[in-house]
Amino acid sequence: MTDTTLRLAAGDQAPDFTLPDSTGASTALADYRGRKVVVYFYPAAMTPGCTTEACDFRDNLNSLSSAGYQVIGISKDQPAENARFAEQESLNFPLLSDPTLEVHRAYGAYGEKSLYGKKVEGTIRSTFVLDEQGRVSLPLYNVKATGHVASLRKKLGVD
Repeated sequence: MTDTTLRLAAGDQAPDFTLPDSTGASTALADYRGRKVVVYFYPAAMTPGCTTEACDFRDNLNSLSSAGYQVIGISKDQPAENARFAEQESLNFPLLSDPTLEVHRAYGAYGEKSLYGKKVEGTIRSTFVLDEQGRVSLPLYNVKATGHVASLRKKLGVD
C-alpha cells in the first residue's frame, strides 16, 4: 500500500459534489455558494469517535452558524444509516452519503492511515473550511475526534 493520496491546500478550489442526504435527497456543494462551509469526513456513523465529533459539531452549531458557517458531514454510510445516526444523536446539520468514496478521494480523505499502529486503508478523519467562492481556506487532515471542534473554532476565531 503506497500513499498516493491527493491533499488539498489552502486556496484550492474545493471539488464539487452532489450526494444524497439522510433522506435520500440530493445535496450539491454548489447549493452553498455564497456561504462559508465546514465539510468534515468521518469514518462511520454511530461509532464512538464519530459520535463524539458529530455531537461536538451539533453542540457548537449555533456559534458556527452565527459566524456564518454551515456544517456538512460526509461518510461512506448509506442514507438510512446516516438518518438513524442523525435521529439517535439529534444532529442538526446534513449528513451526506458517499458509498463509492469518490468525494472522499477527491478531497484526499480516503487512503492509507495508521490505525492502532498498523497501516490500513480507510477514511482519513478530515475537515475542510470553504470560503464563499468554494475555495479551501483551511484543510485539516488526520484530526482527532475529541477536541477537534474546539480547536477548529479557535482557528476560525469563533467564540
